[in-house]
Amino acid sequence: MIVSRTDSQLRWLSLLMFMLIALLSILPTLKLVMEALNKVDTGLNSPLVAMMTHPKTWTALSNTFYTSGIGTLIALVLGASFAFLVTLTNIRGRSIWVFLFMLPMMIPPQVTALSWIQLFGPASPILNTLGIAPPLGSPNPVYSAEGIAILLGIQSAPLVFLALRTQLLCLPIDLIEAARISSASQVRLWIDIIVPLTRSALVAGGALAFVSSIGNFGIPAMLGIPINYVVLPTLIYQQMAGFGPDTLSNVASLSMLISVLVLVGMLLQQWIQQRSQFALIGHSASSISFKLGIWRAITEALLFTILVLILVIPCIALIISSFVPALGVPLTADTFTINAYVEMLSRQGATLRAFSNSLTLAFSASIVLMFLCLPLGYLLTRAPLRTRVLLTSLIEVPYAMPGIVLSIAFILLFARPIPVLNISIYGTLFILFLAYLSCFLSVCLKPVYSAMSQLDKALEEAAQISGAGVFRRLIDIVLPLTAPAFFAGALLVFLISVNELTVSALLWSAGNETLGVLIFNLDESGDSVLASAISVLVVLLVVMIMACLSLLAPRLPKGIIPWHD
Repeated sequence: MIVSRTDSQLRWLSLLMFMLIALLSILPTLKLVMEALNKVDTGLNSPLVAMMTHPKTWTALSNTFYTSGIGTLIALVLGASFAFLVTLTNIRGRSIWVFLFMLPMMIPPQVTALSWIQLFGPASPILNTLGIAPPLGSPNPVYSAEGIAILLGIQSAPLVFLALRTQLLCLPIDLIEAARISSASQVRLWIDIIVPLTRSALVAGGALAFVSSIGNFGIPAMLGIPINYVVLPTLIYQQMAGFGPDTLSNVASLSMLISVLVLVGMLLQQWIQQRSQFALIGHSASSISFKLGIWRAITEALLFTILVLILVIPCIALIISSFVPALGVPLTADTFTINAYVEMLSRQGATLRAFSNSLTLAFSASIVLMFLCLPLGYLLTRAPLRTRVLLTSLIEVPYAMPGIVLSIAFILLFARPIPVLNISIYGTLFILFLAYLSCFLSVCLKPVYSAMSQLDKALEEAAQISGAGVFRRLIDIVLPLTAPAFFAGALLVFLISVNELTVSALLWSAGNETLGVLIFNLDESGDSVLASAISVLVVLLVVMIMACLSLLAPRLPKGIIPWHD
């Protein structure tokens, strides 16, 4: 009787979870493919063929490859250098270096772009304050393909850093010690041991950086649109702004093109990784540390200089821009003003709405995902290997998909009222909420699944023998033992979603704007000082959440918090 009741609960639980995955992952993807292939039987007249043969598509594709390719190279150089130096040497304050290097990835791309716009050009408040601004009429060098590529590289470098650092922490110290005892030189250690063992991580990091750059919307939108430099995500955005009978089919075709590029990139990464992968045994009990000697201070100064250039100075430019009355005015005791903050926080209703909408969406998505991941993680840990791999892949599809593509999929799915219920959610906050659930489900699930995988099953088996059903075991045993992982997953989702732009850019409507959309719209309308004030508040919010996660990190399994060992 007890076994029968338990099996029944498991079946219902499995059915509910499958319906959840179908709603959040399978249905949007299928709808996107069906729309892209709409009227394909008409041959050359089909929207898919028309978009694939349009010159603007190939220009955008070429620009996407150019900016993403250079951005990936920059990310590889920056990320790999920091990973090797911070992880394998005896420099001081490793956790601070890691925390600071991770910040560019956590800061929204549109804020990164805005800070660099404020740093250069004749209207730069910081250059005007220093008296070294170029003459009026000079072009801002950030508004260029190379400017986009450099910022994409800085934004993606932490991905390379994370992928490589995870592998470096697992290097077997016994192997290094054995080579040292055999009088191997430092150069031989790097050539024969470290580089071969970390090659697959470098490839993985590079692929992640490339895929992330292809799907990035915030940076190309703010730096490329003003000079009519179009990449695939901004071309989709511009197509959606136009009207026509085939608009949805056209953007679905472009979305399919980006998805194929991302898929090819991920498959290529897996193929190269399989050819160069070595089995490691997990985190080493003690880390490898090469003594830098007199070079330690020079190395620390070099890392500090790089962080100042890519992080501190742009942030200072952003802060200065928020305290001047207008763009181009130098910051002095006479021009210092907090009017931008007063204007945005007390007079502009859109600011409070954007804060309210973003915080509501981020909080509700975090809480709902936290509760959904309890049964989902439980089922995954008990599913057969093939089923687990299939379900995990389906859950990760929306996260791997560029945000602009995901938003198109949700527009296609919910543009019409929901059948049977006859309710339309298009143009409401609820469609953004569903898109966030779809996009960030894998972010919340990873720490939960990792924590559940390490649980000893003896306690749960004893409860099962005593007659406890699945739901009782989940609430009384699994949840208390894995609670820190749930909070970590929820905080990560909150951190990423509170200033999200890429998904929101096409799904927002009047009255439902989010913080990311507000900053983008303010900059587009020329209110850069107001946009800077909101961006400063967003950066402060990001730093505070990251600090909270760092405080929680010692209570969590290794690897859950990305910037913590």
